Formats: sequence, C-alpha cells, structure tokens
Amino acid sequence: MNPKSSALRRRTLLATTGLTAVALVLAGCSDDAGGGDGDAQSIVVSTFPFGVEEFTEAVVDPFTEATGIEVVLDTGSNADRLSQLQLDQGDGGVDVMLISDTYAAIADAEGLFQQVDAEAVPNLQEIAPFAVEDAYSGPAYSYQLNGTMYNTDELSADEAADWELYANTDYAGRLALPDIAVTAGQLTVSGVASTYGDGPFDVDTAFATMAGWAPNILQFYSSTTELTNLLTQGEIVAGAALNGFATDLIAAGEPIGWAPPAEGRYMATNRAMIPTGAPNLDGAHQFIDYLLSAEAQTASAALVGDLPVNLSVEIPEELTAVVGDVALDPTAAGYETLDPNEIVPNRNEWVERFAREVVGG
Repeated sequence: MNPKSSALRRRTLLATTGLTAVALVLAGCSDDAGGGDGDAQSIVVSTFPFGVEEFTEAVVDPFTEATGIEVVLDTGSNADRLSQLQLDQGDGGVDVMLISDTYAAIADAEGLFQQVDAEAVPNLQEIAPFAVEDAYSGPAYSYQLNGTMYNTDELSADEAADWELYANTDYAGRLALPDIAVTAGQLTVSGVASTYGDGPFDVDTAFATMAGWAPNILQFYSSTTELTNLLTQGEIVAGAALNGFATDLIAAGEPIGWAPPAEGRYMATNRAMIPTGAPNLDGAHQFIDYLLSAEAQTASAALVGDLPVNLSVEIPEELTAVVGDVALDPTAAGYETLDPNEIVPNRNEWVERFAREVVGG
C-alpha cells in the first residue's frame, strides 16, 4: 500500500475531528512508492488553520514549482495537532509540522520529533540566532512579539508600554489580559515576572502582581478574537497581545495601536519540525530549507504577515506600521525567547495556579 495514499485517506477521517486536509494537486504522486522513503514527489505539511490561502501562495506553490514536490496541507490547532502526534507516536504520515514553540517543546520532550539535519538545510546559516536554539530539534521560521494592543484615542504609546497600566483603577473594567494557556499568556506572565520579580520564571511574583490587577480586568481571554472584539467595540482600552493581531486593524484605519512593553519583552516562535516517522525525509528538509529562504520569507511577510527570521528580508510597511524598527532585529530591541526546559515541566501546574490565584483570586 502506498504510505502516502494511506495518509491521505486517514486525513479524510481526521476532518471529522476538527482537522482539515487540503490536497494541492496530487497529480505528481507516484502509485508505486514504497517503504519508509514515502513518495519522493509529495510531502504532508501540518500547519495552522488560518491564512492557508496566503501561505499556499507565498510558500507552497513556489516550492512545488521549484522542486516538483507536491504538498498536502493538514491543518488544525496547535493542541489538536499535538494530540494527534502523540496518539500516532510521531508516525502519522506527516513530513513537516509547523507549530508554536511551546507545543513543539512538549513533543520534543516526548521524543516525537527528530533533529533537522543542518547539512540538508543550508538556509539555517541565513537566519537569526534565536531561530536556531539548541532547545528545539527544528528551527523557527517566524516569530511573534508580545506587547499591548490599545485604543489610540484613549492611550498614548508610552502609557500602553507601561505594565502599570493594568494596575490603574482609572481603567477598571476596561482592560484585558490573556489566560496563561494561550501563547501571549506565558509571555505576559514572564514579562510581569521579569519586571517585578527575579526573572521570567518568578511566577510567584507574577501571579501575586496580576492577582492585584484582576479587579481591573474585564476578561482573561482565551482567544485573540475575544480581545480584538472587545477593543474594536470600545469595551476595553487595552489588552496584552501578540503583534500579529493588530496588523489588519491598523491597516484598516481603526484607532488601534500596538506597543512593546518598556520592560519584560518576550517573543514566541513558530517552528518547523520533522516527526520521527516522517515518510519523506528528503522532501521535508527541502521544504524547511525553502521556508527559510529569503524568497519565501519575503513572500510570507508580505502575504501571510509573518515576521521573518531571515533578517536580510525587507519588512513590509504593513508590519513596520505595527512594530516599527523592532522587526529589524528583535533581540537588539530587547526581546528574548523563553527557555522551554523551564516551561514544559511546569506548564500544567502554572495553568492550574493561574486559574486559582489570578483569575479566581
């Protein structure tokens, strides 16, 4: 049985559980590929459920044109795709998984990803040092900055950049913070911990500080859509959030801004990982190499809105309108990534404590 055909049939079943398979012209697939090498003319890429058309235009179609390798996109949330990877023990027919760093680290700790071969991905030499951290078995291909989205009619950028905004009773009931379980949540907790405590993982200080802010917080949100709705409807003046969710609002002329915090600047990465049972290892490495190329990073920045890890890429005006010069070199601007070896073993406990001590306190 063709292992790639089996994988495609399996993805049809996964659609009933919330994952969507998007087949992209599989005419190039061979019917007689066999063994563990998969079909050399196709790969399965597991990715996020949003921006699929833009990602296809920016990366997938040019990759196929350049290499002849067709791509099947298997989409779903971070949590759903991690759960499926765990059920499959890394052997579910996926060649490349594009996934947020915390979820990548969880799977790495369980031995579900293999090390990306640097010799097979020469573009690793062209990306920022933070994108090739040893803590992960695969590189970052984009990143997101934590900061505060705010109503520009109500606040200045300097006011939005100050963590003390969330302690200001003048805005009681008109502020929002992320739940720790979402990407911006851990970045926010670490930003508060670093600013008021002894470092990014001083959660005791962070939780106590944020519990003090809680009476001012209208909502601890679990999806950024909740935050953007509250902000555009005028129910809040500000909320901690990733930069990417401000881009369309600012481009549309909404009175919305995004400001990096004056202190406690942390960023998240999206990473390109190879599952241990990837059927087409060569195709997987070719895809990751292309994903990191200046061509793909430029197109992805323009069409998808991803901040590029290839720092030679010119940043589109739509992105600099949000983050300014930070995107030229985020580490030089004071942004840091978080050590997954600190987060993964403590994550469940911190999620429970946040719910009890901050939200429920």
